Amino acid sequence: MNKLLPAFFYLVMVVFSIFPEKEAPVILQIENISNFFSAGSSKDLARFFDNGVELNINGDQGEFSKIQAELVLRDFFKKHPPKDFQIIHKGGVENQIQYFIGNYTSPNSQFRILIKIKSSLDVLRIFSLEILSSDSAF
Repeated sequence: MNKLLPAFFYLVMVVFSIFPEKEAPVILQIENISNFFSAGSSKDLARFFDNGVELNINGDQGEFSKIQAELVLRDFFKKHPPKDFQIIHKGGVENQIQYFIGNYTSPNSQFRILIKIKSSLDVLRIFSLEILSSDSAF
């Protein structure tokens, strides 16, 4: 047991040295958001929503509460179940406002997604989400 303790602490030190202290949670949050889009999980995505979320789904746009935005997104995922989602571009100012552009593929359609996120105390909040058909994207 005493021999395992130093090895455990060494492993912990290696893991924490790979990611800067404050960036690791943010990187994992971004990965989670991407995974939730891939899975079509509106409930899990809603955990990252700000109190008010601007949604634009193919021109139908408005300001929604977290609960309303989750319902709208759930309806989108029912109509267009996920086949694939890939983030293709990231930008913004670290620890402030960031954005991500991704390609979302369903069995019958392709969409371009723009996610705008603000960071507060290393917690990401989606404040704007645009989902546009690839034909009319940005």
